[in-house]
Amino acid sequence: MLAWKQVDRAPVPGGSELRLMQRGDEFSIMSGTTELMNSRRGRSEEQLAILAAKRIGKRDGARILIGGLGMGFTLRAALAHFSEQCEIIVAELVPSVIAWAKGPLAGVHGASLTCPRVILHEGDVAPVIRHNGPFDAILLDVDNGPDGLSRSENDQLYDAKGLAAAQAALNPGGVLAIWSAAPDQRFAKRLRQAGLDVEEVRVRAGGARHLVWLATKR
Repeated sequence: MLAWKQVDRAPVPGGSELRLMQRGDEFSIMSGTTELMNSRRGRSEEQLAILAAKRIGKRDGARILIGGLGMGFTLRAALAHFSEQCEIIVAELVPSVIAWAKGPLAGVHGASLTCPRVILHEGDVAPVIRHNGPFDAILLDVDNGPDGLSRSENDQLYDAKGLAAAQAALNPGGVLAIWSAAPDQRFAKRLRQAGLDVEEVRVRAGGARHLVWLATKR
């Protein structure tokens, strides 16, 4: 079996470090010893967009915000499942993740980043939520879900203030979809306290079970 080799490493602003690893045509992004994503296992990230698109339908002119570019699984699913007249903003905090998408991971991302429906924003998603709404869907695949791993500042997206900002940034009937590596009943309670109707959907990624919260604005 081929051994993993390190392609690059990148600091997370205000946090830890990411490492891009490669084994043959397989890629992995690691934080310490934890694998955050793998080029062969993106089904749960795709479901983030697919499930949200089912909730809002193919609204022409819909505005979609994706927090976290990663390996582009959520973006490509959004392009396939939301309206062809939608606008998709992708906010990615780590500059190297964008560089990887245009370099060693270009074959994984395909033509998604050059699609005219896509606006790529280098920076934190939190200010985009607060200042660039309204949105019909906000899709967050930031860090490891509400249980922050690579950057403590990411917790502000998932606390009561952050969820209130997301709720305020949604159009009526809009959806906040959040990826997580594991269930968190206290977080589900915070979503409801923010005035959102909550559904929890378990999704598989390889042999692992992950979770997508679908929180709809009343």
